[in-house]
Amino acid sequence: MPTRNPRGPLDAVIIGAGVVGAACAYYASRAGLAVTVVDRGSVAGGTTGAGEGNLLVSDKEAGPELDLALLSTRLWRELTDVLPPETEYEPKGGLVVAPDETALTALRDFAEDQRKAGVEAHEVPAGRLHDLEPHLAHGLVGGFHYPQDAQVQPARAAAQLLLAARRSGAGVRLGEQVTAVLTRPDGSIRGVRTPRGELHAPAVVNATGTWAGDLARLAGTHLPVLPRRGFVLVTEPLPRVVRHKVYAADYISDVASGSAALQSSAVVEGTPAGPVLIGATRERVGFDRTLSAEALRRLATQAAALFPVLDDVRVIRTYHGFRPYLPDHLPAIGPDPRVPGLFHACGHEGAGIGLAPATGLLIATALGGGQPALDPRPFRPDRFDQAGAAQ
Repeated sequence: MPTRNPRGPLDAVIIGAGVVGAACAYYASRAGLAVTVVDRGSVAGGTTGAGEGNLLVSDKEAGPELDLALLSTRLWRELTDVLPPETEYEPKGGLVVAPDETALTALRDFAEDQRKAGVEAHEVPAGRLHDLEPHLAHGLVGGFHYPQDAQVQPARAAAQLLLAARRSGAGVRLGEQVTAVLTRPDGSIRGVRTPRGELHAPAVVNATGTWAGDLARLAGTHLPVLPRRGFVLVTEPLPRVVRHKVYAADYISDVASGSAALQSSAVVEGTPAGPVLIGATRERVGFDRTLSAEALRRLATQAAALFPVLDDVRVIRTYHGFRPYLPDHLPAIGPDPRVPGLFHACGHEGAGIGLAPATGLLIATALGGGQPALDPRPFRPDRFDQAGAAQ
């Protein structure tokens, strides 16, 4: 028997209770749309719960993703008036450091293009690096300070966005797997089926992260999302020895790389609770959850090279997750013209936490037929051919 919706007819079913799905629900419900979020697990039970909470503009080259990040930066700041302190929003800023003059020159060119797009980037000479980070290693030739970089606690951010969406009338159904996407004879969406019955709506939003390709196939279309594994180290609680989000310049090239091989470049940051988080590795190994001693060794070595004070600090735990990777490193956001009524909000790779508000706003606008806050065409879901190449 179909499941009745006590709130009346639904405008959309949002599949996925990570931070992106939560942001879609938040902005859609605030726009007056009736939505229900469905997830086979718990809130932030996938990639969101395994993230560091990065809200970065510093690692994004000028172009569509940076435009999306700048919009999200503004929206995250607005959300601080809505979400409680438990979200741990911290506008700490980022510091990208260069080990040699070649890397510093590349950073200057990178930052100059970013500035033209609206990014705040300030060069820091070698003699001033320790004013920002007293425990930073000596011998670095300089860097760039990005005051717009920030951080949240990702699982709490997702939970609080969902709570705010529920206060605006959204429904949330956890532990309920979507087993079918329902369509009409003309191929358009009419809802989803779960073990509890059917939810009818003229729109379905695919916010399923690394499983977005599976959901797309369930709906009868194609999206080449692949998992890209990453590890994070968590130290024992410390005094605030790391003030910013700090990483070396080679992290930027790792983010942009499409290589399947193991890549690592330490991103080091303190947290309000005391532990230091150390990421990030990247490798395409499917959904293999095997602990990689080599990945952890690289992270620990690179972090200690940036901050020698961490050399004798205990790592109390590690965790890992899978970033939803698309071949051109841009997310899929918006309606899928191949299946009328299907919308995608996925493929953000390691930037999903940071890009969630802008993604949610774009989806809510598309669902309501409004004018988007930025050009959505670079993110169109049908830009890939069956082999996964962008068209």
